Amino acid sequence: MRVVVKFGGTSVATGDRIERAATSIEKLVKDGHEAVVVVSAMGSTTDDLFDQITFEADPQDQAEIVSMGERTSVRMLKAALTSKGLNSIFLEPQHPQWPIILDENGTVSVTETTSRSAKLGNILHDTVPVVTGFLAEDTSGNVTTLGRGGSDTTAVMLGNYLHADEVVIVTDVSGVMTGDPNAVEGAMNVGKISVDELRSLSFRGAEVIAPSALSYKTEEFGLRVLHYQHDGLLTGGTDVTGKFQNLIDMRERAVTGVTVAGRAVRNTPHILRDLSVILGDSSVNIQAVSSGLDSITFYVDNVDGKAVESTLHTAVIDIPTLSSVTAESPIAVIRISGGVVTDQTTVLRDLMLTLSEHKIHLNDLITSATSIGVFVNWNQRKDALRVVQQLFDKAD
Repeated sequence: MRVVVKFGGTSVATGDRIERAATSIEKLVKDGHEAVVVVSAMGSTTDDLFDQITFEADPQDQAEIVSMGERTSVRMLKAALTSKGLNSIFLEPQHPQWPIILDENGTVSVTETTSRSAKLGNILHDTVPVVTGFLAEDTSGNVTTLGRGGSDTTAVMLGNYLHADEVVIVTDVSGVMTGDPNAVEGAMNVGKISVDELRSLSFRGAEVIAPSALSYKTEEFGLRVLHYQHDGLLTGGTDVTGKFQNLIDMRERAVTGVTVAGRAVRNTPHILRDLSVILGDSSVNIQAVSSGLDSITFYVDNVDGKAVESTLHTAVIDIPTLSSVTAESPIAVIRISGGVVTDQTTVLRDLMLTLSEHKIHLNDLITSATSIGVFVNWNQRKDALRVVQQLFDKAD
């Protein structure tokens, strides 16, 4: 197997932990596997260096300064591997075998990085490269960075370009947990989670794997998250399955939007729960929910629309905080997800302007960290899908 292993800052924070990391790589190699190692800065070195830049530093100077944490780590781990009799080299930007190149726009040069990764792959049969995480090199040979969480990105990216069988993220958590163990009791390890699920969690604060890294995950290689004290790199922890896809599609069936209004909605803590329970008891599948200060809209299959309107009307009569119910149909739903959403800061503005320019009425817009649901009139669905696809094709 070809394995890319990334050691986070906590897992190489001390000499003893570097020794432990080297021992796990030694076992991997002696078991007949090829290994590429990606290393973060020791402990909180990168944050400490950032904090010390209290002056107006040129971006190039800043990149050079903060790179020193990773540059130290690779030298330490390479030395530890060499002491165990392994043939190892450390790679940092400006090294002849450095693999990750950014183009003039600051994005990964696929052509150059693919070519360099292939050359790196040719030495893995007898060499363990130790690669600085977080860092990159631009087309002029300058040191640059991949941004926060960049070491995760380095590892998963190399897993992709090196055609690895497995990428292992070694960190200070036992994998993905059912909840933040610092905030909830009884948090347990999740043995398996999809890329889509993890990316959504990552964008909402779960510090397991950087969201940018997951964009490079494919079906062709496995991705595992392990605690640095776990014995063995190829078992345990959490398996991250599948691949993250860019998706723009339209729901085949129309939906009905049933809106319940009431001036006290915002001040009634249980109203959403109560209405959801009522619909659940009626065996209605809720497709989406949109809420405002004075209203809640439930989107349901069009065939259920009239029954839901009737059911919620009964609730309006029974619940004093509600005043009225109305329904609108048929409505089309266009779903947008993936990097086209998360990698662009102006995506909502551009989307709304584009729909407006084409005279497409926007019924509703429901967003999450990694997806957008666009609700438009059913008779405009084909035009809406076309202009949305054109917008994101242009962005690519």
